[in-house]
Amino acid sequence: MARVTLQVLDGADRGALFDEIETPLTIGREEGNTIQLNDERISRFHVKIQEDQGKVVLTDLESTNGTRVNGLDTQLRILQVGDLIAVGRSTLLYGTREEIAERVNVLRSLGERAPSDSMVEKATGPLKPRSESNEDDSVAVDLHWGSDSLGFPGTLHLPGPPDMPEGLTPAQAAQVAEMLEYFHGRTRALLHGAVAPDGDQPVAISRERWHGLIDLQAQIAQYLRRIGGSE
Repeated sequence: MARVTLQVLDGADRGALFDEIETPLTIGREEGNTIQLNDERISRFHVKIQEDQGKVVLTDLESTNGTRVNGLDTQLRILQVGDLIAVGRSTLLYGTREEIAERVNVLRSLGERAPSDSMVEKATGPLKPRSESNEDDSVAVDLHWGSDSLGFPGTLHLPGPPDMPEGLTPAQAAQVAEMLEYFHGRTRALLHGAVAPDGDQPVAISRERWHGLIDLQAQIAQYLRRIGGSE
């Protein structure tokens, strides 16, 4: 089973560190949770974190006030190092200082948008520059990006599409393909009605197509809810 590290950044338990906790684990306000937090806005059993097929997965346990990851309401989510998990009035950081520093360097090497020094250091504490690190260290912790660095607040998640699920049966793969084909077809039909004026002006669509986009978003939300097991 995977082991995870969570640090409480905000809330009544601010500063608490849960290091190398074995999964599966639950977070909530009652005894019996792996991590018990003193927060009246957290449900008795609020979220579950488990390992599945090499991924660390967070599941909201139908909590009263919901769960947010990097500011977005979440029912089911694959966690990435540096993710911020908000439950009730508490915010938890996923990952160790070294894991986060390593991910920062990966982002920099790929030329992607990177988190600012202030965001990372606020979450993890000051990290030694590369020049002060031991040569034998396996993790480089240089976070000095320079004045032209673009901030990437709230998350170290690469700003790109998620990976495709692996290990699907033929029937499951066909179902996923059918869902994506449906959304692709509807999106294409809606975009074909857009009017793009010259210059850097907003693209306009008819009110009918606008409502079509809202309906499409509603259907995606319903799929997400069903996949998350809330029905």
